[in-house]
Amino acid sequence: MRDRVPGICGAPGMRGRVPGSCGAPGMLLGLALALASLLPAAGARRSQDLHCGACRALVDELEWEIAQVDPRKTIQMGSFRINPDGSQSVVEVPYARSEAHLTELLERVCEKMKEYGEKLDPATQRKSYVRVISHDGTKMDLSGVKFDGDVINSLKFACESIAEEYEDELIEFLSHEADNVKDRLCSKRTDLCDHALHIPHDEL
Repeated sequence: MRDRVPGICGAPGMRGRVPGSCGAPGMLLGLALALASLLPAAGARRSQDLHCGACRALVDELEWEIAQVDPRKTIQMGSFRINPDGSQSVVEVPYARSEAHLTELLERVCEKMKEYGEKLDPATQRKSYVRVISHDGTKMDLSGVKFDGDVINSLKFACESIAEEYEDELIEFLSHEADNVKDRLCSKRTDLCDHALHIPHDEL
């Protein structure tokens, strides 16, 4: 009689089968595939949370900077060429919401992301981004807030990407006073947030 090879599934009357050698690998493979299928969705959600948070923080910071400008301050806009009658086609507009001021703000506003931390909602597992340093020195509630270099760098990079890609939209929305700019820009216009309408407005 030939020697039988132990441990190979499917051989009739096989001796010395290793318990679990057939079923366990199949179960583990199935589990691994199931977990792998969840990773892209989880990664996409993390990325969306980050970009949504960066967009909302960006708008908050721009609106705060605009509010700090003296409303009486103006800037001349238009052509400086002399008309035939000797006049100039120049008008003065409020500086705070002028394109020149907004463009200048967009070049530096993402530096403010170093003052933000990451907060995880235990119920939804969604991440949001909140200030860890207030503008006016008010004590902040930092319970459950993650604040480190990785969070800052990721948020700053996302902010810079949004500021560059959506510069025209940001200037369009902020060139005049409007309500719910964060929701209208970050959710409806850009789709950066799928749940922005359910997020309370952040207080600076």
